[in-house]
Amino acid sequence: MKFRPCIDIHNGKVKQIVGGSLLDKGNKAEENFVSEQTAAFFAGLYRDKGLKGGHIILLNPPSSEFYEKTKSQALAALREYPGGLMVGGGITPDNAKEYLNAGASHVIVTSYVFKDGRLHYDRLKEMKKAVSKERLVLDLSCRKKDNAYYIVTDRWQKYTDVILDGNILSELSSFCDEFLIHAVDVEGKAQGIEEDVASLLGKECSIPVTYAGGVHSFEDLEKLRLLGRGKVDVTIGSALDLFGGSMKFDEVLKFME
Repeated sequence: MKFRPCIDIHNGKVKQIVGGSLLDKGNKAEENFVSEQTAAFFAGLYRDKGLKGGHIILLNPPSSEFYEKTKSQALAALREYPGGLMVGGGITPDNAKEYLNAGASHVIVTSYVFKDGRLHYDRLKEMKKAVSKERLVLDLSCRKKDNAYYIVTDRWQKYTDVILDGNILSELSSFCDEFLIHAVDVEGKAQGIEEDVASLLGKECSIPVTYAGGVHSFEDLEKLRLLGRGKVDVTIGSALDLFGGSMKFDEVLKFME
């Protein structure tokens, strides 16, 4: 299990938000933390600590008046740490190369391939062709409904008809290098991990996967290590002291050694 750092950018600022609260209309979200530091500052910190495979997420859609500010922050962070960070949020075959050329190790994709509530294999193949399997990460963030976890898109507001299970994880692993999975119902709440999701990933994932959502203590990290069988990586947002939480960044890094 490795620690994967994060940089979430909304309305041009690095933030931590409550996962299910993000609304395109009015560019609103329930905020846990708004940093005075730039995305490039955090990228430099992660670089200096030797942390790789973290993710930058643009939380504004291209239609937002804040999109260009958010995008500018993301590109600056990528230039600060070339090859060290992934980027996601509105990625398509048309714009992916811009981020890769700016220094992203991978691009992270959800909504382009999960459109109108279903998985479009033609779009998935197009995305893979545009960037290669080795530089593509699929975000399979999920929410619980009817006793199953469904993949969600569009700032985690729209349910698809795709259930996150062993079959879909196996099928999609042939198209991408890694998975990123936010357990959206606990994302940003720092109240504990979604144990069923963590257990599923530990049992079924055959490629690298990063879990996000609800981590608020070292007990949560130990639980994730056990449920994930040591192979599920983790990102911590609101609970980390960098973002106003109580878990000290350096102690988290020591825990992962």
